[in-house]
Amino acid sequence: MSSGIYSGFSDVAKQALLQPQESMLEVKAKKNKLYIGIPKEISFQENRIALTPLSVALLINNGHEVMLESNAGQAANFSDRDYNDQGAQIVYDTKAVYQADIILKIAPPTLQEIELMKYNQILISTLQISTIKPECLQALIAKKITALSFEHLRDEGGSLAVVRAMSEIVGATSILVAAEYLSNVFDGKGLMLGGITGVPPTEIVILGAGTVGEYAARTAISLGAQVKVFDPSIYKLRRLQNNIGTRIFTSVVQPIVLEKAITTCDVAIGAIRAEDGRSPCIVSETTVSHMKPNSVIIDVSIDQGGCFETSQVTNHTHPVFRKYDVIHYCVPNIASRVARTATYALTNIFTPILLDIGENGGLKNVVWQKAGVRNAVYIYQGHLTNKHIGERFNIPCKDLDLLIVSHH
Repeated sequence: MSSGIYSGFSDVAKQALLQPQESMLEVKAKKNKLYIGIPKEISFQENRIALTPLSVALLINNGHEVMLESNAGQAANFSDRDYNDQGAQIVYDTKAVYQADIILKIAPPTLQEIELMKYNQILISTLQISTIKPECLQALIAKKITALSFEHLRDEGGSLAVVRAMSEIVGATSILVAAEYLSNVFDGKGLMLGGITGVPPTEIVILGAGTVGEYAARTAISLGAQVKVFDPSIYKLRRLQNNIGTRIFTSVVQPIVLEKAITTCDVAIGAIRAEDGRSPCIVSETTVSHMKPNSVIIDVSIDQGGCFETSQVTNHTHPVFRKYDVIHYCVPNIASRVARTATYALTNIFTPILLDIGENGGLKNVVWQKAGVRNAVYIYQGHLTNKHIGERFNIPCKDLDLLIVSHH
């Protein structure tokens, strides 16, 4: 086939490509360039960071700027150099980080940190509703901040994205922590978690059939332990049973059955969460006093007060105490034990949201389009929009949908 026939065709094609194409470009929303600041966490033993270096690279390739306070990722084993190599700007002055338009951090900001923030900034962090101080709220409102909380962020399926990811990590990790404290290394019983041929398996009681309970049960079963799960909700027990795919011992919370299980088990894990407020304390001090010597209690719900009457908050430096010769592990921030894994889980959630904010011309449009992100907003341009917080601190609350429409 001679190329002569087509020689004129390529010129026509070139001409067509050079035609102005305004109509196609008009339809697309105006892209926004984001300035994202990541300060170093000052909260005690908070080792996580919200973005990995590769996520930073992805944001920078999409035309955004990321500013990172020096050593912000160090506790999760990401060095300044890792971030710098991917194009992040490393700054040594905390104040400089807070000049960004979007502040992305893990722990809720302290009053000192809020002082460094500028007017009309966007803050994405945890809210920790049980420990929030009214003066911090007022300071955010005064600066007309738009604040989003990790805890209320929902994914497309309607589940709480960050809470679920962290719960999966905490559930699995709690069993691995239990395995450590059952061993001789920490003066435990000297038991291997699980079992081998001819030796009875260790018994684990899990209180709570939510995500933490489910992942604790999965990990314990895969290690060969015998698992019993208690929860007040028959629906949650059924869901856990179906998700795990094997039949395990499940029971609603009946005091006599629960007491027998707790006093004969090797490990008890407390993972019952309250919707808001304090988690229910369902194991009495008397029951704990009847547990076998060197048994292990891991109270995952300690950040909400705990499921065991004997629980008291501990930390990663001094994680355990003994009471009635039972080892208690009550660290509220278990995910920081595995900060790098937790960081990968967080970055998978936040990077798409930040890219969306850039693509759709700002946070307002994303909040308008995505119910899951809208759910996380608790202050919008200085107006409180979360009615639980409003009722608790007696601060007037506004309807977010109406605020967005009026600013649209």
